[in-house]
Amino acid sequence: MTHTLPFRGSFTALVTPFRDGALDEKAFRDLVDWQIEEGIHGLVPVGTTGESPTVSHDEHKRVVEWTVAQAAGRVPVIAGAGSNNTVEAIDLARHAEKAGADAVLVVTPYYNKPGQEGLYQHYKAINDAIGIPIFLYNIPGRSVIDMSVETMARLYELPNIAGVKDATANLARVSQQRQVMGPGFNQLSGEDGTALAFMSHGGDGCISVASNVAPKLCAQLINACIAGDYKGALELQDRLFPLFQALFVETNPSPTKYALNLLGKIADEARLPMVPVSAKTKEIVQAAMRHAGLIN
Repeated sequence: MTHTLPFRGSFTALVTPFRDGALDEKAFRDLVDWQIEEGIHGLVPVGTTGESPTVSHDEHKRVVEWTVAQAAGRVPVIAGAGSNNTVEAIDLARHAEKAGADAVLVVTPYYNKPGQEGLYQHYKAINDAIGIPIFLYNIPGRSVIDMSVETMARLYELPNIAGVKDATANLARVSQQRQVMGPGFNQLSGEDGTALAFMSHGGDGCISVASNVAPKLCAQLINACIAGDYKGALELQDRLFPLFQALFVETNPSPTKYALNLLGKIADEARLPMVPVSAKTKEIVQAAMRHAGLIN
């Protein structure tokens, strides 16, 4: 097996800025620079937070290329490359590798609901098509299927399967996966609110939505966990937790885009079927940002 060393830290699941319906390249590149300057450990473009369902394949590939070029090796890039069509996922993964991404994030196929053998064959086909690390993305709440620990173990025998973004919200899974695959299996939380607890079970970091808005604080929280300073991490958790909740009062990424607009980073614009948040949600997001010290 050729698994790489763990990707550790806070990785931002980047939003994709739009302006007048089109990709906003300047805002996106500026967002990447700001994230890195604030101390984020890595970047994850065109996942669900990046509105991957509503960007075209050409736009998807351009966003990956912009991320790699703008990051310029300063932090690793884990490119979103998932699909419920295996051929499409292979195409996106091959492009990410060619563009210079350090790894790819591949969600479990949604809607068509393959069984465990179908999941294995899907990821094996992607593994066989590329030569960079692959993160499984297990999120039953969106994909309606749950990859079993046994299937992960089978996949981990393949050379490029490096770890998982776990958004099951089941903290016992961290330890279960650690017991079966060992500490070398790279586990990243897919949920901000439980990332601190995830880390205490042996996790390596978090692919974060909130770090779009609070990259420095989110990086500090995960840094504290890595250092074993759970008291310091809890203080940061208390400061950030209202934000973790507020960004999901309505469907991600609309609240996050509103928050970034408040910070002057991007336009408050999403693509249908996503819409801007309600006035009530705006009040909740503002209060959470004030609690975290991000706005006055």
